[in-house]
Amino acid sequence: RLFVQDGSGVTAKDEPVITCPNRFLEANLVVKWVGETLLGTSSPVVISELPFLMGEIQAEEEEAEPDAVGKIDKVLVNADGGNLKWCALEMQAVYFSGMSMENDFKMMREWRGPGVPFPKVQRRPDFRSSGPKRLMPQLQVKVPTISRWGKKMAVVIDKAFWKSLSEMRETKDLSNCEIVWFVVSFEAAIDGRFTLRKDEVHYTTLNNAVEGLTGGTPMSLDRFERELRARLPHS
Repeated sequence: RLFVQDGSGVTAKDEPVITCPNRFLEANLVVKWVGETLLGTSSPVVISELPFLMGEIQAEEEEAEPDAVGKIDKVLVNADGGNLKWCALEMQAVYFSGMSMENDFKMMREWRGPGVPFPKVQRRPDFRSSGPKRLMPQLQVKVPTISRWGKKMAVVIDKAFWKSLSEMRETKDLSNCEIVWFVVSFEAAIDGRFTLRKDEVHYTTLNNAVEGLTGGTPMSLDRFERELRARLPHS
């Protein structure tokens, strides 16, 4: 979160940004929300680190123990009834750039003043590393297989992360999407602590998600080649 220091002390600006995925686990809110939306249950079973990509040898031998070539972080399952209903779940926090948080933790342990101390070192949310460099490759690997199986990928991010993305074209109906985005935000702080809350749900295809995560429009071939020629060494 952005903090500003002036003559009246330290004040917080803008909304909080989730930098630890464990923050999504508060009160089991996310699991219940995803379960109700995609599986018709508020109490799905949660399976973690489930392999879904096998090495070539294991692929030929169905009974072999799966090799950990690729895993789905969490799978939510509605085990009621005869049909197995499930969806994949990816929770993506935001990385930060800057000095280690330990610098601030040390100062907080010794803080005796009113309010909160001003951050000792500079640090900021790194949305580029979190989106195109981390989340997008995960979706490109997992979603095609999950979609072929007729299942959905649920992605949970916070409001600040969602607002940092370029506009995504959305599908109008759940049945036509591959990815369901569950966007969380926070209730106003009570006794100094924010409370996680549901905010928005968005339906997209993988291709449209990649467009939003990439955050740019490809330039024309003509412009690209002008840039290319300008950088060629001149004899």
